[in-house]
Amino acid sequence: MSGALEKSLDILEYLTDYPDGVALVQIATDLNQLRSGCHRALQELIRYGYVRQMPQRGDYALTTKMASMGLSFLSKSGVLDIAQPVIDRLAQATGELVRLAIDDGDRLTLVAKAQGAKSGLLYDPDMGIDLRLSCSAAGQAWLMTLPEDVAIEYVSRQGIGEPKDFGPNAPTSMKALLKLLDEHRKRRYSIIQDAYAPGMSSIAAPIKRANEPATGIVVIAGPSARLTLKRMQQFGPALLAAAEELVVAGNSSSLLKSANVGTWGNVATQRRKARR
Repeated sequence: MSGALEKSLDILEYLTDYPDGVALVQIATDLNQLRSGCHRALQELIRYGYVRQMPQRGDYALTTKMASMGLSFLSKSGVLDIAQPVIDRLAQATGELVRLAIDDGDRLTLVAKAQGAKSGLLYDPDMGIDLRLSCSAAGQAWLMTLPEDVAIEYVSRQGIGEPKDFGPNAPTSMKALLKLLDEHRKRRYSIIQDAYAPGMSSIAAPIKRANEPATGIVVIAGPSARLTLKRMQQFGPALLAAAEELVVAGNSSSLLKSANVGTWGNVATQRRKARR
């Protein structure tokens, strides 16, 4: 990968955390880039319509071009048409938020949701975010389907979510995480309480064929005060049934048909080596 392209991709990924814009000096400092080179990359990204410069302070922010491309891609892939009816029914049956995350190489990205709760406390995170694998129900449900060395590599690369940044029950070591994954495998779905966020619980099942890594994850999430351990266990059979339905339906969508772990894992590894 060329140095200029890598710098541009790093900038695009960085700017996703700053919808209101961020100054050139902070971008260059945080990404360990020379200010002059960072400025040139930003100007190129502006020229191609991926970045805009804020009129008042001169900060840099993403345009909606990448978001539009992503939505167009998801629409044409058919994954939303396939998954939405399934997660709608699950949300209605459980009365909680149901989300779909897809395997995007060495990470999971939320792409669809259905809100089942009509009143009271609602849990509704932003869509499109990359989930923290070590402390989210979706992340743990995905990791439990991977070879242990691959799971360790992915978590090590992303970093373990610290309790101070996520929830008080977030695992703080690889040993603790691997123990949780063993427990999840026995029941075929993950359960977390106050691990991804304080006061939030969730349960997740992998969308997978036999002897293959998961291609996606279906998640039920809600406030811990309402989504208790007993209720999550009661929802287990319906969650697994929805995941099985998505396995069958996934034959019509390339995103749910086959796992990307091999190809995308290699790409991610190559990029990481190129940075050294």
